[in-house]
Amino acid sequence: MEQLMFIQTGMGTDVHGQNITKAAVRAIKNAIHTNSMPGIRTVLPDQSLDHMKINVKLAVPCDHDELDHEEVKRAIPFGEVRIEVMDGGMVTSSGIFIEEKGDKNDLMYIVNAAVEVGY
Repeated sequence: MEQLMFIQTGMGTDVHGQNITKAAVRAIKNAIHTNSMPGIRTVLPDQSLDHMKINVKLAVPCDHDELDHEEVKRAIPFGEVRIEVMDGGMVTSSGIFIEEKGDKNDLMYIVNAAVEVGY
């Protein structure tokens, strides 16, 4: 990334099902869905959003090997997306086991995301 323009942060949780990818996608959506970058086109080559460079940093508490990087990338609508995974986030009890929701246990997964946008 030549020029960093924005950093957006978010948190995502999978309360039932223990799906780390679902929690990560929710963290990304939480980070980007309350932001607008109206001036970004003016600095991008050809004024195309496809020229954005996006670095997604995910703080993941467990199941790193089960994180679906391609599904995570699809949560970002434009640009060239790079994923960086690190230890972090949280695993805690949801207080209830619901087999019908796909629970394997009563744990919930919490992932933190930092979405860096530039060109």
